[in-house]
Amino acid sequence: MAGRGKAIGAGGSKKATSRSSKAGLQFPVGRIARFLKAGKYAERVGAGAPVYLAAVLEYLAAEVLELAGNAARDNKKTRIVPRHIQLAVRNDEELSKLLGTVTIANGGVLPNIHNNLLPKKASASGGSKASADE
Repeated sequence: MAGRGKAIGAGGSKKATSRSSKAGLQFPVGRIARFLKAGKYAERVGAGAPVYLAAVLEYLAAEVLELAGNAARDNKKTRIVPRHIQLAVRNDEELSKLLGTVTIANGGVLPNIHNNLLPKKASASGGSKASADE
């Protein structure tokens, strides 16, 4: 009987571990689970669904932040602003496809001048024009 009390005492002092730390994630698995349940997307939510969703969201956030950080560094800035996020998203093919219909406030547009609007190059020799047609 004396040994039983020790076992209960040892087991009772176990520290609670979050599902995010168990999965090795920074995004909150518990909060995402709560949102999935409250959103009534389905009657029941499996145990793995919020972990998977948190991992995907964390990956996307890390990807966008890395590219936006690179854009900020290219512009010699130390702070990421919406313009850097816009440049990062629109210059990446897959992110641009994913966020194609999204408007980023204060993001601006990509610098682009259509070829027809550029001034014509005056070519004196006709040989260069013939090679361009081929």
